[in-house]
Amino acid sequence: MRRVVSIGFLALALGIAASPARAWWDEGHMQIAYLAYKRLSDPVRDKADALLKLNKDYAKWTSGAADDKTAKMYAFVHAATWADDIKTKEYGYTRDAVTSPTAGQNIGYPDHNQHAYWHFKDIDFTTDGTPLPAAVPVDFVTQLNLMIAALPASSGASDDLRSYDLVWILHLVGDAHQPLHAAARYTQQIPNGDAGGNAESVIVASGSSMALHAYWDAIFGGYSSPYGAIFDADDKDGLSSVVVNQAEAQIADPAVWAQESAELAKQYAYAPPISTGKNPVLLTRDYETSAKNVARARAALAAARLANLIETALK
Repeated sequence: MRRVVSIGFLALALGIAASPARAWWDEGHMQIAYLAYKRLSDPVRDKADALLKLNKDYAKWTSGAADDKTAKMYAFVHAATWADDIKTKEYGYTRDAVTSPTAGQNIGYPDHNQHAYWHFKDIDFTTDGTPLPAAVPVDFVTQLNLMIAALPASSGASDDLRSYDLVWILHLVGDAHQPLHAAARYTQQIPNGDAGGNAESVIVASGSSMALHAYWDAIFGGYSSPYGAIFDADDKDGLSSVVVNQAEAQIADPAVWAQESAELAKQYAYAPPISTGKNPVLLTRDYETSAKNVARARAALAAARLANLIETALK
């Protein structure tokens, strides 16, 4: 059953003053992880720190840290980008398909598949009667449910698997709150679906053109260091200043997060001037302001939910 986003949440999304573009590329994921880390209790932080040390990138994550405390924070913040990092050639991970027999597995670091489809939960929709395909069986909802269940020590899972799952969770909770990671639109002009806004092009105020999906992904900026993401989050009007609805923060079901994101995608990401075809459209100031406001609200909410999830699993 489709869940309607609460009036309180939408009011929050639209009532925040827009910040300069600095969501979900490295900068956005790191900021979400940083805000979550600040919310954790000391004992839970220690358990998370110990699990992250099992990842082979730990030394890279902590590079440049002035002391051990800062190193642990940097590792947590940087770990949120690992699920994207393994898509690069240097890692040697295989680009597999959602139809693979191993698509829904959860086996830990021996798994050298990229699992790019874990980053999405496409809730397909159409406004003109275009036929919709059957839903795929594996997505961020199925995998988050598996990983959240394995994260507590009481699950009996190995520390290797729990470390792997924690690193993926740090990333996927952020993805689950990006509206275009949870929706795909089918129209007569795009009958095979737009893959979450990847088929539409938009022109931003600077005059540059990009995919609609990339526009939303890039709202907080692109590549960054942990130090840079932390600085931006704590800067004046940064993500740290966004007030989160505590009732919304207690919602722990990834399927609900996906429904929220899909509803916001339909209401804001696909709002005018976005067309129903592939023709590039010039974004209006109103559209860009609303997009930034929704992104900030979703990212701050993702951080609160991520902290609650880890606190519950590792307490």
